[in-house]
Amino acid sequence: MIRKAALYAQTRIPALLVVGALALSACASPTAGRNGLYAQPAGGAPVTANPTPYSAALTCLGSFSRASDIQAPRIAVGRIIDYTGKTEIEGGTKITQGASLMAISAFAKAGARLVERYDTSVSELELKYANNKLISDGGDSYRKIKAGSIPGSDFYLVGGITELNFNIASSGIDAFGGGVAVDKPKGFIRASTYVMNIGLDLRLVDTRSLEVVDVISYQKQIVGYEVGAGIFAFFNYQNIIDVSAGGKSLEPIQLAVRSAIERAVLEMTANLYGVTGPEVCSYDDPLSTTGTTGNFINAHNTLEANNGYTRQEPSRWHSDRDTNIRNFLRGSYD
Repeated sequence: MIRKAALYAQTRIPALLVVGALALSACASPTAGRNGLYAQPAGGAPVTANPTPYSAALTCLGSFSRASDIQAPRIAVGRIIDYTGKTEIEGGTKITQGASLMAISAFAKAGARLVERYDTSVSELELKYANNKLISDGGDSYRKIKAGSIPGSDFYLVGGITELNFNIASSGIDAFGGGVAVDKPKGFIRASTYVMNIGLDLRLVDTRSLEVVDVISYQKQIVGYEVGAGIFAFFNYQNIIDVSAGGKSLEPIQLAVRSAIERAVLEMTANLYGVTGPEVCSYDDPLSTTGTTGNFINAHNTLEANNGYTRQEPSRWHSDRDTNIRNFLRGSYD
């Protein structure tokens, strides 16, 4: 009887493994389904705003400048380069190459008047075509080049990310314990914490005189941690249990870069607006076009329903979360 049970177990376990493998393989098929897909992509979280702890203050400055009718200077953003030289083993850089884009978004949140100087390739091509009388804005006439049609900048921002320091400090614990006998359970626990940082140096330059009017150097520390625990034991010399669990988390490096840039832009913009400090944020402008996603020029009279704050709603325009879109997909619309 014991021999039959052992033989039954030997044949049953491989069969279960085969069934499990087939079940897992059913998640992806080499044949497209009726919807035209081999598999449904995982996920579906809505697009959300990407704020830092300083985004609200930038939005506040935008509302303040609009309410106070401040004639903000025109700002251009140049190259903000990664000077750390740190690269990944697999290739690519450890630090974002989009710091200039982050600075543009930060100035937009603050309600600044921005002029494009970072990527003018399309404008230069349009100007070339217009100069050759190849572009028309409607009708039979061609687009004419007018002197002084492009507004100039008053200041421009340049600089770079200058520091990326790993493992400034670290600490941890790693312990193992259990019974001496073979059948006694044994377990372990471990935990560790480490700190790194990034640093940047930015400068604001007067476009006309090339005088450096503002310089800021900031650093942002980043924390990471890892924890884990497990147990191993025999039961009746026939069954084994081996269970472990844990987790680790690292504060996003690129979000730290964005935070440092937004703090620098915040201080520079406050100086340009003549703001004394955070006390100007004691009110809220519900019709402001600024929000944690940026600032825009309102093309139509829809400011009360479509402004910088509505862009922050995670359910807005989402096919599974916005009832207006869901009704449209079901055909329940006028």
